[in-house]
Amino acid sequence: MSKRLTLPQLKRYDVTQKVIEALANTESRAILFSITKKGNTAAELSVNLKIPLSTVYKKLSDLEELTLIEVEKWMLSYKGRKYKVYRSRISKADISIRKPEPSLALTPNK
Repeated sequence: MSKRLTLPQLKRYDVTQKVIEALANTESRAILFSITKKGNTAAELSVNLKIPLSTVYKKLSDLEELTLIEVEKWMLSYKGRKYKVYRSRISKADISIRKPEPSLALTPNK
């Protein structure tokens, strides 16, 4: 008979699973680890990583929802438009797949 997961365990697993899925995605991973030392805007990330801007915005939104990135600051363009500078909140991620569920260790970005 298998052990049933409690609601807090299930919620923790869901978040862990979502973070693992984000880290497994090539574009998300490239974005996340390209902004560990210095923040960048979505447009800069798009150009530097050669990823379509719409994809960059989607991945940034997903990573921000998982709190893997943060808005380092808001900038104002010469045309008066506001834009965000994003920075990674982690510098390293270790994933271990063991029974009954995977474990995830994230190293904070300093």
